[in-house]
Amino acid sequence: MKFQLILFCFLCTTIFSCNKGKGEFVLTGQIQDETFDQPLSGATVKLYQVPVGTSQLTLIGSQSTDSDGKYHFTFSRDKMEKYILKVSKNNYFDMERSIYFSSLTLEEENIRNYGTTAKAWVKIHLLNQNPQPGDQLIYIKQQGKSECEECCTGGTHYFNGAIDTTFYCINDGNTTYSFLYSISGTSNSAILDVITSPFDTAEIYLPY
Repeated sequence: MKFQLILFCFLCTTIFSCNKGKGEFVLTGQIQDETFDQPLSGATVKLYQVPVGTSQLTLIGSQSTDSDGKYHFTFSRDKMEKYILKVSKNNYFDMERSIYFSSLTLEEENIRNYGTTAKAWVKIHLLNQNPQPGDQLIYIKQQGKSECEECCTGGTHYFNGAIDTTFYCINDGNTTYSFLYSISGTSNSAILDVITSPFDTAEIYLPY
């Protein structure tokens, strides 16, 4: 009988020890449409967990933001390295943020507010109207979205000879896209710019 009592106490202690620290995290927040300065409704929000020492993403849940741009996840407090929150909506830039396990608490809601911007495009048309040997146009991006998968690269670009080319660059809506150009051996040099409207394509035409 005494042995059974000791065993019972041991099992109780083990169970409570295993459950120690368990609970549920509540992750909530709002996604902002930074282009129109309003909540972003109807965006898809996905939450992933990443186990310690791995790069493996496991989906915890997926939902759409409400009319106030809000989302809400409740999930088990399992020891992870971090969580990944991904936000997407058609014609908006995808957003991804890391939320580390150590930054979360059980005592209250974990509020994480983020924002993204509407996509816009600029059509750039370069035309050498009277090509001559040795013609060179120097193109240097000045303003515009950078460091995204769809973004046009920065730096200096050279266009030689008989050029009639068109390319598209993505940009944040309601912002400026600009580039500096110069024609080698001439005084023809200027900055051209345009405001890119959300969900639309603006155009910069450069004949030289």
